[in-house]
Amino acid sequence: MSWREEYRSKCLSAADAVRSIRSGDRVWVQPSCGTPKPLIEALVLRAPELFDVELVHMKTLGEAVYTRPEYEGHFRHRGLFLGDNVREAVAAGRADYTPIFLSEIEGLFESGALPLDVVLMQVSPPDAHGFVSLSTTVDCTMTAIRCAKTVIAEVNERAPRTHGDTALHVNQISMFVETSRPLLELHTEPFTPMHMSVARNVASLIPDGATLQPGIGGISEAVLHCLGDKRDLGIHTEMCPDGVVDLMEAGIINGSRKTLHRGKAVAAFVLGSQKLFDYIHDNPSFEFRSIAYVNDPFVVAQNERMVAINSALQVDLTGQVCADSLGTRPFSGFGGQVDFMRGAARSKGGVPIIALLSTACKGTVSRVVPVLEPGAGVVTSRADVHYVVTEHGIAYLHGKTLRERAEALIGIADPRFRQGLEDFAVRSHYMERTAVCA
Repeated sequence: MSWREEYRSKCLSAADAVRSIRSGDRVWVQPSCGTPKPLIEALVLRAPELFDVELVHMKTLGEAVYTRPEYEGHFRHRGLFLGDNVREAVAAGRADYTPIFLSEIEGLFESGALPLDVVLMQVSPPDAHGFVSLSTTVDCTMTAIRCAKTVIAEVNERAPRTHGDTALHVNQISMFVETSRPLLELHTEPFTPMHMSVARNVASLIPDGATLQPGIGGISEAVLHCLGDKRDLGIHTEMCPDGVVDLMEAGIINGSRKTLHRGKAVAAFVLGSQKLFDYIHDNPSFEFRSIAYVNDPFVVAQNERMVAINSALQVDLTGQVCADSLGTRPFSGFGGQVDFMRGAARSKGGVPIIALLSTACKGTVSRVVPVLEPGAGVVTSRADVHYVVTEHGIAYLHGKTLRERAEALIGIADPRFRQGLEDFAVRSHYMERTAVCA
């Protein structure tokens, strides 16, 4: 049988394809812009006849209908990184959150600690040799495919074909559902003057020839906007955002001085818009690989001048970073923060950065805090933190005493909160009274 005949014989409707999912199955859902929306919708329609189906994924796009109260007992979500579409369900106890480094997720599949029954994913149409592409999202999905019993692929005519470890032959996939629809997009928040103030401070730490992990959000997009005067930058990141496109087209990001995968922008997935999808399509400048490889700190460290840019919800006066929860309420996840912070710290000339606005809630709450909110999780330990950057400056903490850390962090806090922070630091014997708040 030719691959074309095999492919045609495996093509089904979405409704027929998801009939292979049974009660008690654990299902990996390809996340990010690869979210296979038609397959999820077809699965949800089967809810009355299914029980205890666990859907495992990182941040998906679109509505996670299966987390609604009416589907309790039929579906349960296990979140490895939370998006805004599942936070309420986790907070209410209808879904679960797993704190884990992205680099270690695939090991759970391979070891049998988290066995998978089914994979739902989105791929490009097959090429002349019968290979589809995982398109925008390799992440943990390639490993999930190798570990699962059943693999169901939405073959989206509009999905870009990408280079790297993205190819699968049709004989490796159980069923195909053909579609032609726009991919789900993520449009990041427009950056503000405050974001730009943080970004300029971050950009001052980025040398020519650096390799970047840019992150996502207003600050990250603003940082990319501030790099127009840099030269010969590279990319090695779990997530690639829209902002890299203009820099690559301008030749600022060219990878010519990378010490690992020279000339290639290495990523595990993209999160962005159609502009980014069009740019990565059949573009050999990009090399997509699994998160277990991309985020491995020992791999990251092989990039000289590695600059890791990550965010935080709170940083306490000793340097502990909370990035995944608001008190006891899970908000996002560990993501690649620790993977890249540790990799950049071990890189020759590396720069590990935590970048954040100094306040939240329209300036009424300081993000530099005496102690983390009760129940807040520590994502990055104080021994892992090097640079903390706000719009008010740069604090370098690595190798510093508690006194030196407190003084440095108070110095980059919003001025309205510095006196209260110093009062706490003095009471806690971190430091003696200084003129830092003057």
